[in-house]
Amino acid sequence: MQTDALVIGAGPVGLFQAFQLGLLGLSVQIVDALPQAGGQCIELYADKPILDIPGILECSGRELTERLLAQLAPLAPGWHLGHEVTRLARRDDGRFDAACADGTAFDAGAVFICAGVGAFQPRRLKAPGLEGLEGRHLHYHPATDPAALDCFAGQRVLVIGGDEAALVRAAALAERPGQPPVQLMHRRDVLQADATLLTRIDALRQAGHLVFHAAQLASARQDEAGRLLQVDITLSDGGLRTLDLDTLIVCQGLSPRLGPIADWGLAMDRKLLVADPATFETSAPGIHAAGDIVSYPGKKKLILCGFHEATLAAHAAHERLRPHERGPLLYTSSSTLLQQRLGRHG
Repeated sequence: MQTDALVIGAGPVGLFQAFQLGLLGLSVQIVDALPQAGGQCIELYADKPILDIPGILECSGRELTERLLAQLAPLAPGWHLGHEVTRLARRDDGRFDAACADGTAFDAGAVFICAGVGAFQPRRLKAPGLEGLEGRHLHYHPATDPAALDCFAGQRVLVIGGDEAALVRAAALAERPGQPPVQLMHRRDVLQADATLLTRIDALRQAGHLVFHAAQLASARQDEAGRLLQVDITLSDGGLRTLDLDTLIVCQGLSPRLGPIADWGLAMDRKLLVADPATFETSAPGIHAAGDIVSYPGKKKLILCGFHEATLAAHAAHERLRPHERGPLLYTSSSTLLQQRLGRHG
């Protein structure tokens, strides 16, 4: 698909990058390896307080993501979540061909890498019998919005993990009307989350909507149609227990990796992309970068710095892609054009 800008990464900086590009009238497609927007804010500190966003006294990672998505919504970017850009090549005409592993392809005028510390990849579960189940009966860090969880309605589910990511998903499923009791398993009888979430989990256990196991997965069995049938778990006392299941949800943590970005021929400094602080263009003209993945003199890994970087990157790309539109800087407080783009005028 043809687009003015391809944004790689849907964390806070990637979302604001897309907003700034859309505000300038550029079409945008967004790709992220995770199944939902928010990046680290959602996966690592969704419910923890963030206190250094200008003008916002306090918000959680989830709230910040929701605010950024609401701000971006009127500009209607294209979304490609749960995908990773594996190939990027510059064409002779200065545009870029990019593609994801599933074959989704882009023809982009400019590329913006807002990949934080890299693409988050889930830590895979290793046990006999899991072969061929991923994406059907084995899911890693599925999105937590109600629509995404609908596919597990009425199923016998085992959630594996002991931190906030696992507990949020287990609680959301266990609270659904008519859902069979959700099984939650962690290798230790210690769960790590804020007090509110732990209280919520305890209440679900007391009500019989959630069953906890201090155990580890030993093996799994499939039926002749390749559907998950049973799993064996090894309890902390060495005993073995068998669970009848339809679905395994695994939240054992995410590991960031640079992945294909390292093969795109861009100048790097200690696994970070070197960028010009005036335009946030990398060593390859037309490829910009913003956020934690960027290196330049004086760089600070703060969200607000990423917003600044994304703004300058967007304006630099706009000048290159639409040179005939160059003019005085417009402000949302006074520009009818910008207000129209945001659905606030006429």
